[in-house]
Amino acid sequence: MISNVISAIFAAPLPSSFSVDYLVLAGGGGGGGGAKVNGTGGGGGGGGGYLASTLSGLSLATNYTVTVGGGGAGGVDPTGIGTNGSSSVFSSITSTGGGGGAAELISNNGIAGGSGGGGTNGGSGGSATPSGQGFAGGSATGAGYGGGGGGASAVGNNAASSGGAAGGAGADSSITGTSVTRGGGGGGGGYVDFGGGAGGSGGGGAGMNKDGVGGSAGSANLGGGGGGSDNNGAKRNGFSGGSGVVILKYPDTRTITIGAGLTGSTPAPSGGFKVTTITAGTGNVSFA
Repeated sequence: MISNVISAIFAAPLPSSFSVDYLVLAGGGGGGGGAKVNGTGGGGGGGGGYLASTLSGLSLATNYTVTVGGGGAGGVDPTGIGTNGSSSVFSSITSTGGGGGAAELISNNGIAGGSGGGGTNGGSGGSATPSGQGFAGGSATGAGYGGGGGGASAVGNNAASSGGAAGGAGADSSITGTSVTRGGGGGGGGYVDFGGGAGGSGGGGAGMNKDGVGGSAGSANLGGGGGGSDNNGAKRNGFSGGSGVVILKYPDTRTITIGAGLTGSTPAPSGGFKVTTITAGTGNVSFA
């Protein structure tokens, strides 16, 4: 009798419904560019929308859509405004791309996104839309300087009269077993005698310093916003945002299949869980 009970216990199938912890990070917005000789520094791009929680009720042998959003392009003369990043998706979860940074004469206001882009030349920062994925971009109360793009855990800094403003900080996560900061906002561009703002922690790119020196793109797979351009006497481009990422943590009793069109990896399990990091593409994943 006891042996029959033990055999039945070990033969029992695993539950067909299970939960997955996720981090879904969209692409960061591009920094604002220059569109006018002796114009103003462009606003920093907003960090990609950041969503991290648990999705319950998943089923075996079922396809779940995954998309990793790309970073938005930096603003290019003559349009100037940074392009919003692209959204990232896991099943029913969608994070929104970061907002593009502002550019003088086209729009002094930063663009709304997962985190908003920074404003320029008296303009306001873009809002974090939809709410709950990031923070607004910084405004530019003084002429000539770009506001910082919003980050996943803080608003972008406001630009006043001392150069481009720093981007907002990203958010920390230890879903992979190591703490990593993601979704930082891009720094605003500088002008004349003042430099560009620093990128927000978590992959935000730095704003360009005066006379076209420095500046950087948002970091790949960290969803950072791109730095804004300086525009002192030349037509210059903003910097692109960094691509996003989708990270899934699930019981080590399950096996994931990463479908065609996706790039990802699953290290050896640890602590009873597996963690799959998907860094590019669009496709499906399923579990067995």
